[in-house]
Amino acid sequence: MNVIVSQEIEQVCPGFVGAAVEAEVVNSEYSTELWAEIEALGEKYRAGYTTETIKQIPGIEATRRVYRACGKDPSRYRPAAEALMRRMLQGKRLYQIDTLVDLVNLASIAYGYSIGGFDADKFVGDTLTLGIGREDEPYEGIGRGAINIAGLPVYRDALGGVGTPTSDNERTKISIDTRRVLVLINGYDGNESQVKANAEYLISLFEKYAQGRNCRYFIYR
Repeated sequence: MNVIVSQEIEQVCPGFVGAAVEAEVVNSEYSTELWAEIEALGEKYRAGYTTETIKQIPGIEATRRVYRACGKDPSRYRPAAEALMRRMLQGKRLYQIDTLVDLVNLASIAYGYSIGGFDADKFVGDTLTLGIGREDEPYEGIGRGAINIAGLPVYRDALGGVGTPTSDNERTKISIDTRRVLVLINGYDGNESQVKANAEYLISLFEKYAQGRNCRYFIYR
């Protein structure tokens, strides 16, 4: 898969750096060991952050800044990493979906980057382009129905939008039958070393919890 960053994103975030992680996997309904790791991280964050101070985490702060630059209110359309961490800090359990989705959420929380996880076999074409959502652009968020993505950063394949930092699209979502994944890490803070570390951590999670094979990542900007 090729990933292109459009000029409209470069204009609002000239330092953007992303990582695309690819892997062959075996999904499962639930992993006790994975959830123990998620709960441990939740305890750590509850001891060190509040729902206000998480906004200062570089990956979250930068994503919120880009939302504003694109014309979107980040408190109404929260970046996924922030929404997940807020839920933890409020003492609520994260939604349990399946092992692949759960580990992608863990990787997002661990580094503060909003991460899109996709079934790689559901894309149309061989190129994803990161742009900005347009008025009346159709988009069905996972479990959320139609979302107004105007002013949101959005990845598009040959058919249309597949992922935003707020919600991925129903059309390309991971399922229990997913065997090839593509995960996109959005480094709006421009910190390449942290983006790489997040990608390597994600690969370790695939190998540990989803029988990950042929795992690799590449940086794009």
